Amino acid sequence: MYETLDEVRADIAARLEEAARDRRSPMHTPVVATADADARVMVLRAFDCDSWTLRFHTDVRASKVAAIEADRRVAVLGYDRPAKVQLRLRGTGRIEREGPAVDSAWAESNNFARRCYLGEGPGAVSDVPTSGLPQQFEGAEPDDEQIVPARENFAILLVEVAEIDWFSLAHTGHRRALLTRDGGTWISP
Repeated sequence: MYETLDEVRADIAARLEEAARDRRSPMHTPVVATADADARVMVLRAFDCDSWTLRFHTDVRASKVAAIEADRRVAVLGYDRPAKVQLRLRGTGRIEREGPAVDSAWAESNNFARRCYLGEGPGAVSDVPTSGLPQQFEGAEPDDEQIVPARENFAILLVEVAEIDWFSLAHTGHRRALLTRDGGTWISP
């Protein structure tokens, strides 16, 4: 059990950094909620400890893009069940479609992952069950030439975290802390 806010801050950074690099991490797929109270599970791709910024990938046609561009408030919820630690993060979201960070994120992805941006946009109506992918890419990886049209649908969501509510469950007594980039305080669970 942690006794200082510095220990809590280090715990948060370690969890989010691990979640971004290890797909088996309990916090690799947190829930992301937009200001319109719409929530979805997303894959955490990166966490910058210095700027308190989370990075996710998104399709520019997704409803969350319009929601974030209309109201930048975003909340992120992660839970590590084995450790019994919950993180509630609040901040502002920003969609980036172009630029070095987007180009780098695209380059880090393989064509199998990139193919998701080739198909119908998220939420497109269908008369039959569908992945939304073009038929030729169901279970198949496109080549470099075939993937080119997907890039226009790819963007990153950056969440600049303003506040983190850290909550640790323990039979000996729960602990909770509210942290900002510049400070923090212990609060009652």
